[in-house]
Amino acid sequence: METEILIAHDLHKSFSSQPAVRGISFSIAQGEIFGLLGPNGAGKSTTISMLAGLIPPTSGSIEIDGLDLRSHPNEVKARLGLVPQDLALYPTLSAWDNLAFFAQIYGLRGRVLKQRVTMALEMVQLLDRAKEPVRNYSGGMKRRVNLAAGLLHQPKILFLDEPTVGVDPQSRNAIFESIEALNRQGLTVIYTTHYMEEAERLCQRVAIIDHGQIIAQDTPANLIRSLGAGVIRMGILDGQIQEVQRQSAQLASISSIVQRDHLLDIQSQDTQMALIQVLDITNRLNAKVTSLEILDASLETVFLNLTGKSIRD
Repeated sequence: METEILIAHDLHKSFSSQPAVRGISFSIAQGEIFGLLGPNGAGKSTTISMLAGLIPPTSGSIEIDGLDLRSHPNEVKARLGLVPQDLALYPTLSAWDNLAFFAQIYGLRGRVLKQRVTMALEMVQLLDRAKEPVRNYSGGMKRRVNLAAGLLHQPKILFLDEPTVGVDPQSRNAIFESIEALNRQGLTVIYTTHYMEEAERLCQRVAIIDHGQIIAQDTPANLIRSLGAGVIRMGILDGQIQEVQRQSAQLASISSIVQRDHLLDIQSQDTQMALIQVLDITNRLNAKVTSLEILDASLETVFLNLTGKSIRD
């Protein structure tokens, strides 16, 4: 049985009586890359902030590496690495000096400090540029230094919040390779992203958050498989859509049909058959089809089907 390194149970968080997180529970196995996906305002960042000990939950519990976060905050935080979306670097200092400064904050000195800074720069493929001022770096290189800063104290769990936003392809690939190498060494990673292809590549499991709740949680492959052949997204003129939905829901070829405003999201194991049958219904009802889109099965389509919105909305 896999060892659970993080257990979140029934987390709630409200700000000025407004709920941001509503009863989130999940666990993460040691050595897993776990993705937290959600549109803006879904509660994703609030959840990360609670797990990292930056803000306390209104209620619920967090256990990390066998320790309760509320009763052992310092011991737990020493096991965590956090790489925020915003860059936390001094632009006039070199990458080496930036990391040496952060290493001293962690209490590292002398030979150990030099070893950790060297290892972190090697991990993000920047050792050959270590003496250059960070202000001369590209945006992607700066993000790689940001990642290196979160590794200096050799955490057991690394939180990565949108680590590739605004990153060039070369740096994005370097970040991926660094994360995968760290994971092979046993590091547990909690990863948030707006890019579904990143989650498909990196994450063993993902949780999709919307309106402060987890609405789906599984491996990317299983979530994609649950869509069947894909999703038909059909726009119907207002006043006609309810009857089209009612009759289409009775078709054996359709496993799910959901109305979102003037759109029908139709899920089927046989997209071609379902499309023919639904169009036959619209013709018999003389309903006007205003738009039609067929979405292939992918993690992006899973997200769209569950939330009704794009991950970038």
